[in-house]
Amino acid sequence: MLLAALMLLLAGGCHGSRGLEPFVMPEEFDLSLRHEIVFWAKNDTNKNQTRIYEQAIADFEKLYPNIDVNLRPYTDYGRIYNDVITNIATGTTPNVCITYPDHIATYLTGVNVVLPLDGLLEDERYGLGGSMLKYDSPSFAEVMPQFMAECRIDGHYYAVPFMRSTEACYVNKTYVEKLGYTLPEVLTWDFVWEVAEAAMAKDGSGNYAVNGQDIMIPFIYKSTDNMMIQMLRQYGGGYATAEGEVLIFNDTTRELLYTVAEHAESRAFSTFKISSYPANFLNAGQCIFAVDSTAGATWMGTDAPLSDISADKLVRFETAVMTVPQVDPAAPQMISQGPSVCVFNKSDQQEVLASWLFAQYLLTDGVQTAYSETEGYVPVTATAQNSAEYRDYLARGGEDLSEHYEVKIKAARLLLDNIGNTFVTPVYNGSASLRDAAGQMIEEVTKSVRRQETVDDEYIEQLYGRVNALYRLDQKNAAGGGAERERLGPLPQTAKLLLAGLAAIWAFIALYAGITQVKKWKNRHI
Repeated sequence: MLLAALMLLLAGGCHGSRGLEPFVMPEEFDLSLRHEIVFWAKNDTNKNQTRIYEQAIADFEKLYPNIDVNLRPYTDYGRIYNDVITNIATGTTPNVCITYPDHIATYLTGVNVVLPLDGLLEDERYGLGGSMLKYDSPSFAEVMPQFMAECRIDGHYYAVPFMRSTEACYVNKTYVEKLGYTLPEVLTWDFVWEVAEAAMAKDGSGNYAVNGQDIMIPFIYKSTDNMMIQMLRQYGGGYATAEGEVLIFNDTTRELLYTVAEHAESRAFSTFKISSYPANFLNAGQCIFAVDSTAGATWMGTDAPLSDISADKLVRFETAVMTVPQVDPAAPQMISQGPSVCVFNKSDQQEVLASWLFAQYLLTDGVQTAYSETEGYVPVTATAQNSAEYRDYLARGGEDLSEHYEVKIKAARLLLDNIGNTFVTPVYNGSASLRDAAGQMIEEVTKSVRRQETVDDEYIEQLYGRVNALYRLDQKNAAGGGAERERLGPLPQTAKLLLAGLAAIWAFIALYAGITQVKKWKNRHI
């Protein structure tokens, strides 16, 4: 019985606690209490971004001397995601974190782990634009609604946007014209595919005619998940509903995969995962259409300040910054993406409020403008976008090859001019897996045709099945309490073993009791 009790305690430990108590807003922020809060952020390997975080922290700590902010910089959002998931289990999450809404949706499987911001956002004292703040914070209405919408999950705000970007197609205009084409005002898929195939022509020496080299990949896409998502949106194919219903395995997806297969087979199309960074090929004159985030603009072009290739490999060309290829040029559709800021709940309500004060400080004009100037990001508030400093920055495009690098500023302008044409994908627990699955199908088709495999209806059906199983997409829509099961998750293997052990112990107890009763009965009848 003692062993059974111990195992019960262990089984309870496997599931962890029922979570923290919901946050309750204090009457006021107590400036006499000291707090040390941990801030996890990504810096895109751009040291200027790290310096901006450090400056923002220093300025914030001058305003609130009782709050110490410890920065932990990351170079990959995936590592932040994995570390948060690990730390949720141990109760050691950071206080403030730069992350993606798709990732936050998974964090929410923990009970009261991420702080819901609904009440805080519009709190008259400490909310956006609050009267008790020691800095000028934008009001809720001044945060761009298109960007704020992505931070709403299951009817509640769990983050505020930090920066926003979209995808751009960085084009070697010089080579397009050398091939006899003129860039349209808006790129279309038909145009890109046609030019890409034309660029595969070789000269008498066996080199590609357009660049005179033995390497040419005319069209490289960095993020194939975004590629599939945007193509489905433009062609009217299903992707997912806000409730988490997976719609991606449809006939439109099938036709898009056939198109990808056709151009991957000719080697006119490739991906980052297969070939490497689009910027490296673009800058070496080995690519014509390189699709990447506007936040990666400083890697793109002959004079790119963060170019990764040696100077002797660079080829001079004119870089055009355009929207991703479209189906209908009159109604462009492009994805809105970028990091958001979430706050993690803690047992100390004052500590949570201190964390929120810092998270909100990241939306002030100075931080927003400084960070956006490091890449092709745009500020998420109307006040920062319309500030004299930011407008002066945009007006000075091409003035130098660093802060005012022309391609970078063109990338920012691209998003500013198309905010009304952007869209966001549904966010729910499991949406990150669906996003990965969307890109995986393009990757697999591209690899298959390179291996000379046949891509037909049978192949597509098998691909759908493999991807569905790999990312467990069928479990997102299980009928009868599926949402709750997804939130709680399956029992860990250790818990299953412990429960099996308990069952064995009870069986042993029952057997022992039965043997004892048999012995008593025999003793009475001897």
